[in-house]
Amino acid sequence: MNNNKYLVILFCTLLLSGTIACKKELNVGNPNLPTVEGNVNTESGLVALSVGAVYVNGFKNGDDWLGNSYFSLPYGYSELLADVVGAQASNQLISTISIPEYYVLDNNTQVNTSLSNISQLRANNTRAQTGAGYNPLYYQWLNMYAMNSACNTVLSLIDNISFSGDATTRANTIKIWCYWWKGYAYASIGSMYYSGLIVNEAGGKSNHYVVKDSVLAESNKYFNMAASLLQTGISSTSDYQAVLTELIPSFCQVGNGGVLTTAMWIRNINTMLARNLLVNKLAPFVNKNPNATIVNSSTTPMTAADWNTVLTLAGNGIQKGDYVFTGRSAAANGFFTASGGTVASLTTGVNTSSTFRLSERFVQNFASNDKRLSANFNTATTYLDDISFGTRYSIIDGGGGDGVYMYGSKTVGAYELFIAGSYEENALMLAEANIRLNNTDAGLAYIDAVRDYMGAGVTAVAGTGLSETEALNELVKERRVALVFRGLSFYDSRRWGWTYDVTNGGGSYGNTFLTSAGTVNTNVTINYDFLDYWDVPADESDLNPPGEGSAAVKNPNF
Repeated sequence: MNNNKYLVILFCTLLLSGTIACKKELNVGNPNLPTVEGNVNTESGLVALSVGAVYVNGFKNGDDWLGNSYFSLPYGYSELLADVVGAQASNQLISTISIPEYYVLDNNTQVNTSLSNISQLRANNTRAQTGAGYNPLYYQWLNMYAMNSACNTVLSLIDNISFSGDATTRANTIKIWCYWWKGYAYASIGSMYYSGLIVNEAGGKSNHYVVKDSVLAESNKYFNMAASLLQTGISSTSDYQAVLTELIPSFCQVGNGGVLTTAMWIRNINTMLARNLLVNKLAPFVNKNPNATIVNSSTTPMTAADWNTVLTLAGNGIQKGDYVFTGRSAAANGFFTASGGTVASLTTGVNTSSTFRLSERFVQNFASNDKRLSANFNTATTYLDDISFGTRYSIIDGGGGDGVYMYGSKTVGAYELFIAGSYEENALMLAEANIRLNNTDAGLAYIDAVRDYMGAGVTAVAGTGLSETEALNELVKERRVALVFRGLSFYDSRRWGWTYDVTNGGGSYGNTFLTSAGTVNTNVTINYDFLDYWDVPADESDLNPPGEGSAAVKNPNF
């Protein structure tokens, strides 16, 4: 992990220079020979470093990519690969990485694109292509390991700091902060890459690659460590709240974002533990078949025991009214901009000029009378393009209103970015688990609750006698529209089987598609054939070759 160590130093330097909103005075050591240990030696300095470990190391644009935060490009890939958005620009392969191998139109004409997601990813997974800006595998790995490494540094310093007030509570709050974000980082790696590295010491490195399941287990370990300390290590609520208030930027303490109580944070952790399980196993729903089978996958199907575990975790997960971790743009000292820091902002505006363009496959999931559709999207312009796919829809800047969820805005501070879990995600996990465990009406009630919460204004589906297949179809549609732009869309398409080759039981059916001639098709079959878990980026595996006993750094299933 040599290439990530220097990023921690670089990003922490940016923090101490004041690029993050926390403006604490530091007790500076020798300015001619700066070290983290010598210069971060007060509580305020450690808090500032802890803020930067996450919002700078983790979320700022680390290497001049599209947009200006982790939530513009790495999140963007999730929405591209799930066919929620398309793109024409060539930056970091965004115009071609999401193109399927072929699609079949309503008249049974098969259109071969001559593009392959797997071939593109592997042809561009070189250090030279990273330097040229065309290696998609690089970016998420870069920031998540930078954040993990910075959290390791913070943890190594805690015991040498003198804290005010209830010192144990204040120190433990920072430990919980680091454990939570280390869990988040490992979850991001384990959910996207076939293998990864476990590094839990400041300045540490490893060349022992482990399979994604072990990375996810490490994520769960740190989430559980955070939960345990929240239960046993906080004796002063006022000191806990004081430290957490400093750790979360003030402009993110708005709306659903805020200073979490210990109970809220534990519920957030349970939601993330449920997510780790749900999104990393198969739950095929191909061509509306709940019993579909996928072969040649890098993961295994959910079992009844798995669904019950999700039910238990999500049952103790985020509740309506809980604070969660969100992000907002700020006029100054923010970690992303209003116009270019999120997938939502890069999609908002007229579809003929926006960076990302809404897919017809996304919009088809709304009921025609859904207020979220009418309040947030218009058809004033049409974008026609066979390669990145045409669309009739644009996001209205600042849409929503009157209790209806807003999908995008370029106004500073207006759009609420969900960084981790949310009430909607937790409720929809409860919905899916219940439906899969034959508690269909209970599951549908959660779908209704989410639609009510977001102001959809549609007729309830619980109590209407829907079958399991019909209920799962409602669930799929709602996850697609309720959780968009939150870094989850690709995980869903993968676990439902849509991203796999048709010959392996995958594919996506019954799709709306706009051709370059402006013809609307409504029953298109799409064969994506995507790599399900990405290879380790060459910037890591070339500079840090796998040691003895390592897992494969190239997904062996494709």
